[in-house]
Amino acid sequence: MKIGIIGLGNMGGAILGGIVTKGIVEKENVTGFDLSDALKEKAKNSYGINIAGGNEDVLANSDVVILAVKPQHMGDMLSKIKDKWNKNTLVISIAAGKTIEWLENNIGSDMKIVRCMPNTPALIGEGCTGVCVNKNVSEEEKKNALNILCACGKAIEVTESQMDAVVGISGSAPAYVFMFIEAMADAGVAAGLTRDKAYEFAASAVKGSAALMLETGKHPGELKDMVCSPAGTTIAAVQVLEEGGFRGVVMDAVEACVERNREL
Repeated sequence: MKIGIIGLGNMGGAILGGIVTKGIVEKENVTGFDLSDALKEKAKNSYGINIAGGNEDVLANSDVVILAVKPQHMGDMLSKIKDKWNKNTLVISIAAGKTIEWLENNIGSDMKIVRCMPNTPALIGEGCTGVCVNKNVSEEEKKNALNILCACGKAIEVTESQMDAVVGISGSAPAYVFMFIEAMADAGVAAGLTRDKAYEFAASAVKGSAALMLETGKHPGELKDMVCSPAGTTIAAVQVLEEGGFRGVVMDAVEACVERNREL
């Protein structure tokens, strides 16, 4: 299998790194292209892949093509190569908001198309990617796509109707989590911790809590209750969060993200 990647920025680079590091295919079987000379040089020096002379060269030398171009640039890019596709190519798009129907209209309704939404923890192999496919993708091809995307963490198949929600609670969620960590660290500094220690405590608490939920399979409410002793410190903090509308604000933020994704 030969894999091509168009777009070698943060997400394209993360997927590339996972593919090479996990040995999904040999680096000699990976071809990449980006308009940025710096990103092309970085990809070549870091992973030893082939750098194409243009997008058409990627298509000509790949069985699987990963489209890692920003949504606002995707249409223009695809219009220039619409007639250059091999009908047997498996196309994987990570562009937020670009539906399978949109991709079929811009690539071809007879093409094998995988739409997915990764998140930035893929940069360290801890990503979680939502995946859906069109009717032209076989079970074996879907398995190959999931295997490629799992190189950067988890890949979970969903229906396309669920993809907007995936963007809201996974694709964009790292930003919410970083804001939460920053806010807790600020409070830690106000209470006397040094900045570096405050960040370490706050980030480690988030990481450990998420791991505890995933590994135990317990409901987050049950785990929250385990920390809240009667008349204790934690329940006092939880009461403040509830009074401030913490849950509602988070839900409103996710809803705003979902709606913006539908507009793209």
